[in-house]
Amino acid sequence: MTMLQNTPAQLTGFPMVDEDPEQHRFRVHRDAMTSPEVFRAEIERIFHRCWLYVGHESEVAKPGDYVRRPLGNRPVFMVRGVKTGQVHVFHNTCTHRGAVVCRQKSGNAKVFQCFYHAWTFDSEGKLSGMPGREAYGDKLDFGALGLKSVARVASYRGFVFACFDPDVEPLVDYLAGAREYLDLIVDSADGEMEIVSGTNEYCIDANWKLLAENSYDGYHALPTHDTYFKYLVALGTDLSGGVAGTVRDLGNGHAVLEYAAPWGRPIAKWEPLFGEGARDEIATLRAALVQRHGEARASRMTDTNRNMVIFPNLVVNDIMAVTVRTFMPSAPDKMDVTAWQLAPAGELPQLRQRRLDSFLTFLGPAGFATPDDVEALESCQQGFNSGGVQWNDISRGMAREPQGDDEAQMRAFWRRWQQRMGEAGYQEAGR
Repeated sequence: MTMLQNTPAQLTGFPMVDEDPEQHRFRVHRDAMTSPEVFRAEIERIFHRCWLYVGHESEVAKPGDYVRRPLGNRPVFMVRGVKTGQVHVFHNTCTHRGAVVCRQKSGNAKVFQCFYHAWTFDSEGKLSGMPGREAYGDKLDFGALGLKSVARVASYRGFVFACFDPDVEPLVDYLAGAREYLDLIVDSADGEMEIVSGTNEYCIDANWKLLAENSYDGYHALPTHDTYFKYLVALGTDLSGGVAGTVRDLGNGHAVLEYAAPWGRPIAKWEPLFGEGARDEIATLRAALVQRHGEARASRMTDTNRNMVIFPNLVVNDIMAVTVRTFMPSAPDKMDVTAWQLAPAGELPQLRQRRLDSFLTFLGPAGFATPDDVEALESCQQGFNSGGVQWNDISRGMAREPQGDDEAQMRAFWRRWQQRMGEAGYQEAGR
């Protein structure tokens, strides 16, 4: 397979993803990380046409509970209707003159009133009041002036997604093989999971796709997070077995890295960091999982870690704690990141504390991992500005059965990215 030229033409002129299986070569043109034209096309072709994670049903547990979120660079909010109990995702804009209706990050409300002209909407989106209604006469269709729902809204095991494209495929089909891994997490808590109150929010001066790559990149773990592994060893954690694992293409651009957990997992895997007093308690938890799910599935729940990316921008890290993370691009070289902690509902306080400590120690904004990763991604973006090199190489593992420190999962992401950005590119390049 030979490229017709050495630099990409127009976005749809030919692909920025160059794959040659015979030569064991897979590369991505760096314009995909720096071009304003590519960024604008991504918003339209990916973020406005794919299912995007909005939030978890537990965040709007009671009628009237709401959370405000950015979705594909559009303001929306999720609310549980007071009358129906249904979870809605509305465009956050007044149908009168456009002002944002939901102005707080979260809360509980029976109605939402636009501060500009005081139009009022109930939690089901219906227009319920306005000043001086008589001025409109009796012919205006007030029923058509309610809040507008995002075109498609669906939930899977408590994870709420929305899509701006009314013709998008059903969510269960879109999730494809990722459903198995969401099921593992939810079933480990008997189906009762909840988002812990509070978020980690930060910005990274790097292209959003770099964080997608990084989130399940086993190759960088040892060199980049060397300090964390030394910390674990100092506490008595046995890392002699390394961090071996496997990667799977889950379909539709989703992929997962799964590997034997080298550290403790609050769900039911003890480590010295938890203290001797927790050993029997965690053994009891594990025995209960075995009884409910069998030895093999219980072992996957307790003894293995999973780093999964659901295309385009949802990360579910089921590692020393369960982290749910999204990243929204705001420019070719900037993204906004939000991370939540997912935990079994009704978890014992000491287990919850253990989980949060594990989460913050590694993935918190001042933890061992997150500052390392931010530095690495921003360093990549700075390196792109140097010029001279046009392509990123993502070929590791093409000459063998992919292993945990290979890059097959990233190749799955990039194939889907190129497909979404335009199949015409392959044809026009003579492929």
